[in-house]
Amino acid sequence: MSVLTSWLASPPPDAAVELATDSVTAATLGSRGSETAVEAFAYETLPAGALTPTLMGSNVGNRDAVVSALKNAVARLGSKPKRVALVVPDTATRVSLVRFDQVPTKSDDLDQLIRWHLKKSAPFPVEDACITHAPAAVSPDGGREFLVALARRETVREYEGICEEAGLQAGLVDLSTFSVINGFLASGRIPSGDWLVVHMKSDYTSIAIMRGNDVIFFRTRPSFKTCDCTAQTCAWASQLAVA
Repeated sequence: MSVLTSWLASPPPDAAVELATDSVTAATLGSRGSETAVEAFAYETLPAGALTPTLMGSNVGNRDAVVSALKNAVARLGSKPKRVALVVPDTATRVSLVRFDQVPTKSDDLDQLIRWHLKKSAPFPVEDACITHAPAAVSPDGGREFLVALARRETVREYEGICEEAGLQAGLVDLSTFSVINGFLASGRIPSGDWLVVHMKSDYTSIAIMRGNDVIFFRTRPSFKTCDCTAQTCAWASQLAVA
């Protein structure tokens, strides 16, 4: 089960590529008996400033460097994929949980309701946004939460354009932490109670609390490498405790 649908619905891709602040990663998957395993893996570093994920403004500072790194990584896989799952940084989007007491029965009405809800908090017009959502936890009173990701349409196109220049089609777009969660969900080894996912990257850390298959808490914060506070005084830890 996927925690969030992609911005582009598609059949399974041939490979996956992740564009991060400091690197480009490519991988292909295969089957080993009844389990899925990594068949090939390649990693290329990026120069500082080549990719700066942000919700607002351009994310790509050195397009040639990113495209070149992606081409090199894909070339080392041994086979040339055409369609790929594109994994982008969490910080290029805004993720939120939206709760409704009553959920529209029609998908179009639900889409419009979510867009209307986000209109009040989005830092740019929702008309310029790519928005995707997935059902989350059901409340005891019958209400329902939805896990929602929002990004500027131009930002999504920026990442897709890098793939296109490398000769690839981004058939599916996912967030870095969601891809980690989905990978664990696909294993079938889901804890019976609440469980925690902490995803640490070079420039940010995302944390998700899961209840079975459902995300019930999600936060992304810039890297706190220089943080010397204790767990009792850290604002990050305090937010988690409140949740």
